[in-house]
Amino acid sequence: MVTTAREESGEEDIPSLANTSAFRDPPTTARGARTRAALVAAARTVFERDGYRDSRLTDITAEAKCSAGSFYTYFSSKEEILQAVLEAAQDDMMHPGVPRLGPEDSSPVAVIEASNRAYFEAYRRNAKLMLLLDEVSASDPQFRLVRQRRARAFVERNARAIRALQERGLADRDLDPFMAALGLSGMVGRMAHFAFAIGEDCSLDDLVETSTRLWVNALNLDRHAT
Repeated sequence: MVTTAREESGEEDIPSLANTSAFRDPPTTARGARTRAALVAAARTVFERDGYRDSRLTDITAEAKCSAGSFYTYFSSKEEILQAVLEAAQDDMMHPGVPRLGPEDSSPVAVIEASNRAYFEAYRRNAKLMLLLDEVSASDPQFRLVRQRRARAFVERNARAIRALQERGLADRDLDPFMAALGLSGMVGRMAHFAFAIGEDCSLDDLVETSTRLWVNALNLDRHAT
């Protein structure tokens, strides 16, 4: 049994992608909230369609069917609304990695399989946004640092799960948990990128089955743990 509460899954350890420090106070009216949400949704559409560098504020306001004045009521720049896009999307992008293991009768292989499936599903939903993050990271060193910290936090969380398996005598104790998590997490991430961002024809089930088998084989995971 895997704990799903936010504090038990380790989500509190994952840095936010979005810098919300410059955000204005949220709208106080329902109409204002709808307008702001429409602008954020429109910005995501335009960023994913045109790329961040080539997107214009006029394209965003046209997509949202509102005026430039309305835009500046809620946001000061393209950079700021990008942060709002990331804030809105990050919960869906908060893939579970390998959650903390529950009682002794939990199934580690089942946990790994479910975690891989959740990651691939989240990546597939957000593949265009993931490409956008790559674009912004390439030109913005500060944002690249944020992504690096976030990626490391996911790896560290997976390393804790691997260490727990080692302590239970289920996984290869000679493996360095962090390095194993780094390699295995990177493998799954590249598989998702190859399938959903680049567009290689891979089925979700094949991705899940193969990545799970590779995790299990790499950890020399006790097959009786299934």
